[in-house]
Amino acid sequence: MPDLLACKPLDMIRQEAETTDEHSLKRVLGATNLVALGIGAIIGTGIFVLTGSVAAQHAGPGIVLSFILAGIGCAFAGLCYAEFASLIPIAGSAYTYGYATLGEIFAWIIGWDLILEYAFGAATVASGWSANVVQLLARIGITIPPQIIATPGTLLVHYQDLWQPATSVPAGVDLATLPHATAVFNLVAFISIALVTTILVIGIQESATINSVIVFVKVGTVLVFIAVAAIYVFQHFSQATANWKPFIPPNKGTFGEFGWSGILRGSGKIFFAYIGFDAVSTAAQEARNPQKDMPVGILGSLTICTLLYIVTAWLLTGVVSYTRLNVGAPIALGMAETGVRWGEFLVLIGTIMGLSTVMLVMLLGQSRVFFSMSRDGLLWKWAGAIHPRFRTPWISSIIVGVFVAILPALFPINVLNDLTSIGTLLAFVIVCAGVWVLRVRRPELHRPFKTPLVPLVPILGIVVSLGLMAGLPGEAWLRLLVWLIIGMVIYMTYGRKNSRVQQYLASDRKAAD
Repeated sequence: MPDLLACKPLDMIRQEAETTDEHSLKRVLGATNLVALGIGAIIGTGIFVLTGSVAAQHAGPGIVLSFILAGIGCAFAGLCYAEFASLIPIAGSAYTYGYATLGEIFAWIIGWDLILEYAFGAATVASGWSANVVQLLARIGITIPPQIIATPGTLLVHYQDLWQPATSVPAGVDLATLPHATAVFNLVAFISIALVTTILVIGIQESATINSVIVFVKVGTVLVFIAVAAIYVFQHFSQATANWKPFIPPNKGTFGEFGWSGILRGSGKIFFAYIGFDAVSTAAQEARNPQKDMPVGILGSLTICTLLYIVTAWLLTGVVSYTRLNVGAPIALGMAETGVRWGEFLVLIGTIMGLSTVMLVMLLGQSRVFFSMSRDGLLWKWAGAIHPRFRTPWISSIIVGVFVAILPALFPINVLNDLTSIGTLLAFVIVCAGVWVLRVRRPELHRPFKTPLVPLVPILGIVVSLGLMAGLPGEAWLRLLVWLIIGMVIYMTYGRKNSRVQQYLASDRKAAD
C-alpha cells in the first residue's frame, strides 16, 4: 500500500526548478511581469461583473465590507503564498506546496481542487466577457442573435436596444410587452476561450507581453471610472447618500439575503474577485529570479487591487441604486448613469480587454498545475508534454482550453462562480496549513521571504477562509464533494500507481533491505 502521506523531497523539487533543458519551461518573467500577471488575473469579473450581482442580491452598499472581509482573508493567504513561492520556486502553486509539506494525498486533493479555481474561474470570466461584448456591439448597432449569447434555457428580452436576461430588467417593466428569446448556446464565450488558448500555446513571453499591455489599459479604465464617478457623486451627493441608505439592507428572512449574513455571503461570492494573486505562483518556474520577485508579484498585485476594489464598489453603489445592479456589465451601467457617453464605451472596451487577461492567466495557471502533476506521475504524460519550439505545455493547454470553452457555453455564471470560490478557499486553507507545518518540521530552511507572526497568520488565514466557505450555499459544498470524489477515483486508479515519489520511496526501501 503506497504511503499516501509521503511528502515530495525538497531536494527533488529544487532540482526540477533548476532544470533548463528543452523539456523545461522558459525563465523569462521579471518582477514587473509577475505583478502584471497578478493584476491581470485579479481585476476582471469580480469588479466588472460580480460587483453588481452581489450588491443587488446579497450585500447592498455593504458590498464594500464584503470586499474588505475577503481582502483580509486574502492578505493572510497571500503572505503564506509568498513564503512558499520564494522557498519552492516551481510551477504548481498550492499543489506543489501541499506535496512538499502535507503529503501526496493532500497534494492530489489540492491539485484536483485547483481545477475548480482556474478552469471554472476562466469559464466564469468568459461568461462576463460575453455579456460585455454583446453590450458593446449593441451600442454600435450590431446585434448578435440572442440564441448564441447565453447559457441554454436563459430567457432573454429585448430592452433598451439590448438583448439581456429577463431578471436584469427593472421592476415595474411589463416583460410581456418586450420581445422574447431563449438562449441555446453561448458561442461568444466559447470563442473567447479558444482565442486565449491559442495565445497560451504560442508562448509565455508573448502571453506576458500581451497581458502587460492590456493590464495598463484596464487599470486605466478603472481609474477613469473612479474619477468620473467621484465627480458625479460629489455633484449629486444627496442622490448618492440616498443610494447608500441603508448601507446594510435588512435581512429578508433567509441567510445570505442582505443583513450581516448577506455581507458574509457576499464575501464568499466576491472572493472570486481576488483570485489571481495565487496564479502568480504557478509561473514560478518561468520567473528569472523567483526568490526575490515572486513575493513582490503576489503581495504587490493584491495590495493594488484591493484598494481599487473598495473605492470602485463604494462609488458604484453611490451612482446607481444597488437594486438595479443585477446586470452583466454593472460598471458600464454606472458610467452610463453619469451621462458620460464616451465613458460607457471606454469602460466596455476596458472591461472586455481586462476580462481577456483574466482568462489568460487562469488558463496559464491551470495548464501549469497539470504540467507539475504530470511530471510527478499523478496525471497522464501528455499533460506534461512541452512543445519543442514554443516551450509551453501545449497539449495540456489545448485540452484544458476545449474543456473550459464548453463550461460557460452550458452553465450559468452563478454556478461557475460558487465552484470557483469554494475551490480557491480550500486551496488557501491547505497553503496556510502547509506554511505552519513546514515551519515546525523544517525550521532550518532558508526562506528568502518569511510569513510574519507564524502560526498566528496561517491560523487566521485558515479561519477566515473556512468562514467564507461557510457563507457559500449548500449546493456549492455538494458539487465540491462530488468533484473531489471523481478526483479520488482517478488518483486511486492511475496516480498512486505511477507516482514518482512512491517509486522513489520504494527504491529506497529496496536498497535498505
